[in-house]
Amino acid sequence: MAWDDQDQQSPWGKKKGPQTPEELIAILLNKIKVFFEGVSEGGAKGGTGSGNRPTSNFPGAGLFGRFGGIGLVVGIFILGNIVYSVFYTIAPGEQGVVLRFGKYVKTTAPGLNFKLPLMDEVIKIDVENVRKEEFGFRTVSAGQRSEFAKSGYEAESLMLTSDRNVIDLEWIIQYKVQDPIFFSFKVKDVRQAVRDISEVALRRIVGNMTFDYVLSNREMLAANTQREVQESLDRYQAGVKIVTVQLQDVNPPEHVKPSFNEVNEADQDMKRLVNEAEEAYNREVPKARGDALKMLEEAQGYAVERVNLAQGEASRFLAILKEYKGGQDVTRRRMYLETMQEVLPKVSEIYVVDGEKGGLLPFLDVRGGRKAAPTVP
Repeated sequence: MAWDDQDQQSPWGKKKGPQTPEELIAILLNKIKVFFEGVSEGGAKGGTGSGNRPTSNFPGAGLFGRFGGIGLVVGIFILGNIVYSVFYTIAPGEQGVVLRFGKYVKTTAPGLNFKLPLMDEVIKIDVENVRKEEFGFRTVSAGQRSEFAKSGYEAESLMLTSDRNVIDLEWIIQYKVQDPIFFSFKVKDVRQAVRDISEVALRRIVGNMTFDYVLSNREMLAANTQREVQESLDRYQAGVKIVTVQLQDVNPPEHVKPSFNEVNEADQDMKRLVNEAEEAYNREVPKARGDALKMLEEAQGYAVERVNLAQGEASRFLAILKEYKGGQDVTRRRMYLETMQEVLPKVSEIYVVDGEKGGLLPFLDVRGGRKAAPTVP
């Protein structure tokens, strides 16, 4: 078959255009197959010359006949690669950033998606996985008994406090991708940016605190670091969100730990003595104040009592004096009887002295009511 005949009878005639990309691919494959089959048949049916060698009106028909099968396989392979590159899959938890000739076009969701071959490029970004950066140590193996390596990472965790003390502070920062576009294009190395910014922020915050304040305020230190790192990353448009900042270990360096422990022991002893002194103060001082107040109240009560008693005695004396002036004998006898009535119940023995006889009379036993033997002077 001559080339002109092939051109006249070529299957590349006008037909109704394909409706879908799949139909277009099927038509292309069919046309390539028919083309190479026609070329092979043309080489086989060509005229014969001397020596019965086959000839052809189409130059190079023998070459096409010889390599037609290889060309068909290569063409199918190239076409298959093109078809394969048209479709791509975004896994759950990922987002696809589509570039067309290097320029951002769109962001695709998880699932099967379509892109233009040889023109579009897809960057898959994991937006659900929490990324982690470690400072001062590295995790060798994670599990129930995780193993960590600290050798060679001491420079990351050594910091200087405001009171010129060196502290060994190990920490972990966790973050995740928030904006895949910024994450892909705004910062060249987001991981290194997170490490550098977090280290700068934590060193600045620790440098404005004393050693003891850092040890006793770890939660506040972590919260301030997280806020400052997030602000810096947002300013650089890194496209990441800080999930948490965890301070793993806050200790003095190894070579000063013995001295630091001695200082802590002395500080604890001082605090214990101060607490004991405050306890004694709180126990004795209020007691002394209470006793003093009690004595003062008793003195005031005694003074009031004595004044009232004196006033009562004076009033009584004036009343008796008035009665005495009105009837002296009666008043004198009544006073004598009242005095005896008050005194005699307190007397256990009564002695009567007779002035005429010059001796003692038998005494009256007030308690028993019997007479005792007379006492001879």
